[in-house]
Amino acid sequence: MFSSLKNVFKVPDLRNKIIFTLTMIALYRLGSNVTVPGIDFGAVQDLQAQAERGGVLGFLNLFSGGALTQMAVFALGIMPYITSSIIMQLLAVVIPKIEQWQKQGAVGQKKITQWTRYMTVGLALLQATGITYQFNNGLLGNGSTTVPLVTKFDVPHVALIVLTITAGTAIVMWMGELITQRGIGNGMSILIFSNVVSRMPAQFGNVRAEKGNFVFALFCMVGVFMIAAIVFVEQGQRRIPVQFAKRVVGRRMYGGQSTYIPLKVNQAGVIPIIFASSVLYFPVLLSNVIQIDSIVNFINKNLVQPDNMIYITIYGLMIVFFTYFYTAITFNPAQQADIIRKQGGFIPGIRPGPPTERYLAQILNRITLPGSLFLAAIALVPNIILRFYNVKGFPFGGTTILIAVGVALETMKQIDSQLMMRNYEGFLA
Repeated sequence: MFSSLKNVFKVPDLRNKIIFTLTMIALYRLGSNVTVPGIDFGAVQDLQAQAERGGVLGFLNLFSGGALTQMAVFALGIMPYITSSIIMQLLAVVIPKIEQWQKQGAVGQKKITQWTRYMTVGLALLQATGITYQFNNGLLGNGSTTVPLVTKFDVPHVALIVLTITAGTAIVMWMGELITQRGIGNGMSILIFSNVVSRMPAQFGNVRAEKGNFVFALFCMVGVFMIAAIVFVEQGQRRIPVQFAKRVVGRRMYGGQSTYIPLKVNQAGVIPIIFASSVLYFPVLLSNVIQIDSIVNFINKNLVQPDNMIYITIYGLMIVFFTYFYTAITFNPAQQADIIRKQGGFIPGIRPGPPTERYLAQILNRITLPGSLFLAAIALVPNIILRFYNVKGFPFGGTTILIAVGVALETMKQIDSQLMMRNYEGFLA
């Protein structure tokens, strides 16, 4: 491993990419700790204490690396861009123009990326306005914020805060694209990775100080086991063989080669967890609008704290549902079967056309079930442990480790491919 690490810095191009990526991460973390003007620091500390207790606010704070409750310049982090990308994928199913762009290759992808940027800025503007009003009125934390967040709650000061946070989101999006182009790995994923792991050391220290060495060691063992399980499942895939028939064009013979379609066990990634958490976030917002005591009490009692059994049950069922939902959107068996047929290919033992479509759909349903149960288990194990040990400020969640391990594996694969091209031994060799 150390020899491979030394080889990384022997290659000037790869070394420059890694240094550039680390520099952008450092700038991003700096912006995540610079509070926007016009914010009361006493209220910020109160808000951070609420996030430490978990729930919806703690989940939203996860993806910003603590910048959300600090009302930093990069408070929204990369979430508006992720939301915009998901919306564009969903719209491609119902809007033929976006589906046409997807089939145009690089030209169409450029158009989709441009519209994703516009949507990101629009969502950031709406979300910045929403969190400014909600945090100032103490709505997102069940009304327990006693100090107004904004020192002067008037139009000029609110506009300054909203524009600062929106501009910060645009800068984060630009930084992510720069990392993708000039650094190593996917820029957006790298920034999310830096967010979710930035607060883990301090939270582990808090657990050790609060609960002692035994609980601390237990959490470390659970974390190692979850990492091993995630690596095992993330690498797992069902390879469906595809054979291409030989054909003669002029004096040349084309085709005849064999390949495969890799279907991952966890085809949906971390998206179902994000969807399920977002849906559970809506009742909390509705409780601030409806103001019916019975409904508000039920939501505050069952849908806010992550160690509640009703919350755990609903959360798990939603993750399984959204895994099937998102997998059905991202992988279309009919489209894949049509592509194989047009390219002159076939799955051995399966006739082209509708039989291939049914076969792919059957395989996809079989591997999606264990994938969805795996995602639900990864997301719920920390909540169950939290319920038994009553730990505040849980040091890691299933979402945290899933993102961290997934991004680390993809980045290591990119570094390995760069090393292999130059005849060096990689990390994963």
